[in-house]
Amino acid sequence: MSEKARQLFGALALDEDGELTRAEVISALRSKGPTLAARGDLPFWGVGDAEASSALFDEADAAGDAVLTFEEFAAVVDRRFGW
Repeated sequence: MSEKARQLFGALALDEDGELTRAEVISALRSKGPTLAARGDLPFWGVGDAEASSALFDEADAAGDAVLTFEEFAAVVDRRFGW
């Protein structure tokens, strides 16, 4: 798992409980996405609307339990963002 994935996961984890919910991903990408992209922590094309953020969440939720662990998250973003 890449360090970039770990940094992005930490930036999106609003309540810092070690998991991401759909609401956290959508809210954090909406509020922090442009800043994260400007810093190089997220590709600019990765900053999308709520529908794109929700689709990313669904793709990553391998367990189907409506929360993302770091491992689930990293597996998808490392592949999609080319990290």
